[in-house]
Amino acid sequence: MKTKMVSYTLETLPPLTEARRASLKALASRPDSEIDLSDIPEMTDEQWKNAERGHFYRPVKRQITARVDADVLAWLKGQGKGYQSRINAILRREMLEAHRAGAK
Repeated sequence: MKTKMVSYTLETLPPLTEARRASLKALASRPDSEIDLSDIPEMTDEQWKNAERGHFYRPVKRQITARVDADVLAWLKGQGKGYQSRINAILRREMLEAHRAGAK
C-alpha cells in the first residue's frame, strides 16, 4: 500500500490548537532533569570535538540564467568539469564571508 508523504514549510504549518498550546507550555515548564535520555544519551564534549557541521546538509538547487563575462567563464571551464559547482562554491564562500562580517 502506498502512503502519502506529508511535508510542511514554515508558511504552511497548520495552526496550533489550544490543546497543543497547553501541552507545549506544560512541556516547556518542566526542568531539564526530567528529560529521559535513556534512548538518546547526551553527547560528551569529546564526541563534539570531532563533529562536522552540516555534513548531511544538501541545499535545494534552483536553476537560473546568469550572464557571466566570457573570460571568467573560460577560466572556470578551463579548470575542468564542474564549472557550475565552482560558481556555486565561489558564491557560497562570499555569502558566508559577508555573513561573518555582519552584512546581509
